[in-house]
Amino acid sequence: MDLILGIIGTAIRYYSYALIIYILMSWFPNSRETSIGQLLAKICEPYLEPFRRIVPPIGMIDISPLVAFFVLNLASNGIIEIGNWL
Repeated sequence: MDLILGIIGTAIRYYSYALIIYILMSWFPNSRETSIGQLLAKICEPYLEPFRRIVPPIGMIDISPLVAFFVLNLASNGIIEIGNWL
């Protein structure tokens, strides 16, 4: 069971890194049109889309990726706690 939780925790950590990179790419013009940007969009957009429907942008700032990152962090902490509990 520890192995499975470790794999899930590692996957969540790498996905968090992908989200951070994808969010930072929005600050640079045309960076999302690159092959890496398109790959990250295919990976990250399905997760970010529900948060964009729920959390409205504040002015021109989209805070839904921050909420999505916070939820992913909560899931990671939950996996760690489950591992500690078992």
